[in-house]
Amino acid sequence: MHIITKAIVSNTEMIKNYKACRQKAEGNGKIFVFKNNQPDSVLFSIAEYERISVFIEYAEHLEEKDIAKFTESLRIEKIGKSTTTDNDEMI
Repeated sequence: MHIITKAIVSNTEMIKNYKACRQKAEGNGKIFVFKNNQPDSVLFSIAEYERISVFIEYAEHLEEKDIAKFTESLRIEKIGKSTTTDNDEMI
């Protein structure tokens, strides 16, 4: 999992500043909420959710063997490639 540091908020920040966190999610597509310095949850903008929900619904109808093949092809494709598209730090 790749997490861009500018898209991280603490659990406390999420509780105290939900509106600002929601706006940050809209700008980034999603934010990662950390609790005790560990990823705890993700808040998606509605636009990002609608974009990925198409894939989720499609995947729900695939058989396990097809999912395994697809996952393996992604893993092989990813080896040796960088997924960073800008200068954001990823953890």
